[in-house]
Amino acid sequence: MNRKILASVEASSLKSEVPSFEIGDTVDVHTRILEGEKERVQIFNGVVIAKSGAGSREMFTVRRIVAGEGVERKFPIHSPKIAKIEVKRSGVARRAKLYYLRDRAGKSTRLREKRDDVAVAAGKPAGKTAAKGKKAAAAT
Repeated sequence: MNRKILASVEASSLKSEVPSFEIGDTVDVHTRILEGEKERVQIFNGVVIAKSGAGSREMFTVRRIVAGEGVERKFPIHSPKIAKIEVKRSGVARRAKLYYLRDRAGKSTRLREKRDDVAVAAGKPAGKTAAKGKKAAAAT
């Protein structure tokens, strides 16, 4: 009973269009900032290293390097302060949380880019299983 009530209350604060992004993606987060009476948009770009929560409490953490120092910010997905989220690059992540990037510096923080759609468009087999199938067919 309580969950139904909470769900109905939370439904009013949820955004209708939530951008789809994964952990490991490089994103630009456009945040609205109020300075006195003026409002401006500031962009925070970096790699999504974590997602947590559900419903109106859903958050994501973005990490970037500024002047050789790592900076992380947590953003609520459904916040009215978030103007938009742009996915600049999709990275391959084999973990749910990329906290290991905190210990790394330089080129070792780079993630491989997802290239599945390029391989399919070029007509090449995607993945190792297709290559194994060709070897097995050639052997017989």
